[in-house]
Amino acid sequence: MENPTDRPDRPERPQRPARPVAGRRFYDGANRPVTPKQFRPDRGGSEFDDRPARPRGRGGSDNQGDASENRSERGDSRPPYRERGEGGPRSGSDRPRYENRPAQASSIDMLFGLRPILEALSAGRTLEKIFLLRGTKNSLVTDISTAAREAGIQVQLVPVEKLDNLTRKNHQGAVAFVSPIDYAPLDNIVSGLFEEGKVPFLLLLDRITDVRNFGAIARTAECLGVQAIVVPSRGAAQINGDALKTSAGALNILPVCREVSLHETIRFLQQSGITVVACTEKAEDAVGSAEIDFTGPVAVLMGSEEDGISPDLLNLADVKLKVPMTGQIQSLNVGVAAGIMLFEVARQRVAQA
Repeated sequence: MENPTDRPDRPERPQRPARPVAGRRFYDGANRPVTPKQFRPDRGGSEFDDRPARPRGRGGSDNQGDASENRSERGDSRPPYRERGEGGPRSGSDRPRYENRPAQASSIDMLFGLRPILEALSAGRTLEKIFLLRGTKNSLVTDISTAAREAGIQVQLVPVEKLDNLTRKNHQGAVAFVSPIDYAPLDNIVSGLFEEGKVPFLLLLDRITDVRNFGAIARTAECLGVQAIVVPSRGAAQINGDALKTSAGALNILPVCREVSLHETIRFLQQSGITVVACTEKAEDAVGSAEIDFTGPVAVLMGSEEDGISPDLLNLADVKLKVPMTGQIQSLNVGVAAGIMLFEVARQRVAQA
């Protein structure tokens, strides 16, 4: 019987190129079909290459650099892919990989659980704020509230959704943030300055809530010779890693005092012979125009980003000054305004020296 393939009148069929995997196609980052290197004759590959087939430019293939350069020229970004472990696609190593994902911040400044927070308070650790589950009533919660109130630490009652957003651990209805700095007693700071023969130069911050503003103010204050910063225990910015970074390390040098009431703090400073100077747009005299002596003991008072200094604190101030402005906006960032006020004090003291 004649072999059909030997018939001269029948054209010879072209040989089909070998495919890397039956029924499977590969695509690059722009979703275009590509052929792996080992199956491309112009790159020296063959259909009998023992190397595993991989998509072009992905997963560590030999032509990964070429694909990366093409993508960078087009402005495309590499999509995430999954690294499959030995146990199959559902193994523990089957996780999405993102090349430019930022490193996750560690939660070393957080405590959770009733007993650990109570032990931290008993040990005298400095806590920024404590969140307790609303409606919880037991002896541990009572002890935590009492100890926090004695230490001047803010306690906030929140729903369980708030605690779950803070941590996925078993928080037992209690989460606390550990302060990266230790607060100093204001009376010890003031008495120590007078005993050392130094002229007090303090900064009072009324409800500064932005951590970056607070860090920037602390950096400026340390550079201009401020000896301590005073903040209220409630309504102030939380001192965390962002504040430390923005301060360029100033918060590790400059003492910070946390007081329950700024009203009592101002009265204490005035009784100690320290002049309280408030910076407010409601003042009549401008900085530099009034003949005010800043070479003596001074405490500069700055207000919040939203509504400035509280009216009751403003009434207690000995001197009220404003920053002169001729522009149309008539508004300054609190960090910039604080820098102007602190510079005027530092300028007079340097001139006197």
